[in-house]
Amino acid sequence: MTAVTTAHAEQTIADARERIDALDDRIIGLIQERMAVSTVVQEARIASGGRRVNLSREMDILGRYREALGKPGTALAMTLLELCRGRI
Repeated sequence: MTAVTTAHAEQTIADARERIDALDDRIIGLIQERMAVSTVVQEARIASGGRRVNLSREMDILGRYREALGKPGTALAMTLLELCRGRI
């Protein structure tokens, strides 16, 4: 591999990693926003005499992530649900 090719590859990797870091920052921010919105929903549901968790809604979310991302999407959705509502 020539020095030019190596330098180009290193720059490509550095640029891509910088982009990944920026995407991760956005994803974390969106998850934090989702957690806050979920808290509002849970508080309203409890205040009106309902349960904290709506299992049919959670099943819809799991299905949506599975359809979009395959089997790992289900695990991702479960993690999101746990972050947003805590363990049940």
